[in-house]
Amino acid sequence: MAVSDITTPRVRGAVSGLLAALAALAVAELVAGTRRDLQSPVLDVGDRVVDAVPRPIKDLAIDWFGTADKVALLAGIGALLAIYAAFVGVVAVGRRWRWAIAGVGAFGVVGAYASQTTRRATEWYAVLPSLVGGVAGALVLWALRRALLGPALADGTANSDGASVSPGTIGRRSFVVASAATATGAAATAALGRRLAQRYDVGSQRSSLALPPPRDPLAAAPPAVQASAEGVSPFFTPNRDFYRIDTALTVPRVSIENWQMTIGGMVRRPITLSYADLLEREIVESDITLTCVSNEVGGSLIGNARWLGVRLDDLLDDAGIEPDADQIVGRSVDGWTSGFPVASLDGRDSLIAIGMNGEPLPLEHGYPARLIVPGLYGYVSATKWLTSIELARFDRFDAYWVERDWSDDGTIKVQSRIDTPRGLATLPAGSTMIAGVAWAQRRGIDRVEVQIDDGEWVDAALADELNIDTWRQWSHRWDATPGRHSIRVRAAERDGSGESAIQTDERSEPFPSGATGRHQIIVIVE
Repeated sequence: MAVSDITTPRVRGAVSGLLAALAALAVAELVAGTRRDLQSPVLDVGDRVVDAVPRPIKDLAIDWFGTADKVALLAGIGALLAIYAAFVGVVAVGRRWRWAIAGVGAFGVVGAYASQTTRRATEWYAVLPSLVGGVAGALVLWALRRALLGPALADGTANSDGASVSPGTIGRRSFVVASAATATGAAATAALGRRLAQRYDVGSQRSSLALPPPRDPLAAAPPAVQASAEGVSPFFTPNRDFYRIDTALTVPRVSIENWQMTIGGMVRRPITLSYADLLEREIVESDITLTCVSNEVGGSLIGNARWLGVRLDDLLDDAGIEPDADQIVGRSVDGWTSGFPVASLDGRDSLIAIGMNGEPLPLEHGYPARLIVPGLYGYVSATKWLTSIELARFDRFDAYWVERDWSDDGTIKVQSRIDTPRGLATLPAGSTMIAGVAWAQRRGIDRVEVQIDDGEWVDAALADELNIDTWRQWSHRWDATPGRHSIRVRAAERDGSGESAIQTDERSEPFPSGATGRHQIIVIVE
């Protein structure tokens, strides 16, 4: 028998499996579009993967893909699903086609299980997109198999293996028609599901939202806080460029109309606030630099912004913290948690933020409200899409990343970065500006030093300090000579006693409490 006689039915079986999977996902998306709290099985499974994979794999994903790690995860799930669906389709054209139908059913069961075992709170009906989608996929696969093999073989009334049927016995025309109809129907169903889900989109609500003015508006940052060097980061990071690291595969859609935040746990007077209640409280502004604990030495997972919100310490004073409480837990609408010490209520400008750089919080940065705590890495403090604050104890509760072996002490370490020139840049000989940023939130930067090759460390020129919670920019003019050169930077932070402590040169990875080491680049001068 010719190779093509064997291959063609299997290829068509694989196509059948892929089309059945598309139909299942489209129907699942349609069902998910009927309610705000439902989502696609792919997202349910993705959430489960995010929560379950070991830390080294998470770290590797961030190293490889950076802020595109979620896209990479979804693409990986899609690729595995396609391979699985193609295999199920091949099985469907053989004698064990019932196993193939069971395989499609397994898709629905896995999605349903994932919907009930992720950290986000779900109702029983969260299983419906997966189960209904699985049933639809099984029906489509059965119909395509029937179109591919013809009624006699499909119903088992002819004694032949579909994988070895000669081309003349295959209903090519009916299969093509059924495949085209399936693809068209899946596209239309998915489009309808997305249209339904748009009812819960809050983008237009955010765009039309007018934020209240702060009690004491901050003056514009003076020009002297910006280093006068081309290529250095802007002092305030534009919202579109601000780094995003979180565990949400899709941005939660939280409307101010039904948003509320509770303050409970170990407090004397539990509080529940609507968005309107929050806006009625005293609104303040604060300039704060945020840093991700996953930031490598010289990395870009840091940004500076002007935040607008309500002071956290004022709210917790109203709630009345019980003496035994030592941890403040923030909880997101997707179930993610962070935890930081009650002792950090030491006068710093910790906020429940509603605005960022003069506009409502961007959706991906926590709209409508999030936590901002100066001096602490985001994994212990920066809860986006905030829905509750609970007072607890460290010996009784571990937040999301602490449960995964990260340190519960999220104090930001002193660091410095070279922004310009870029590593491996080719430069002309002569006067060259080296510049970048340094940070040690809550302590402040005392000085920055630059070293060329193995020469002496020399002081860089510091831009003005806006406050101890923001990064500080620096620059150094270098008379570059031809050749290959290494450039290093180190910062010195204030240690609280009037002295300064130099950034360590000991290199460590971000896990478990933040990276250490000195940024170094290589340049070529011609």
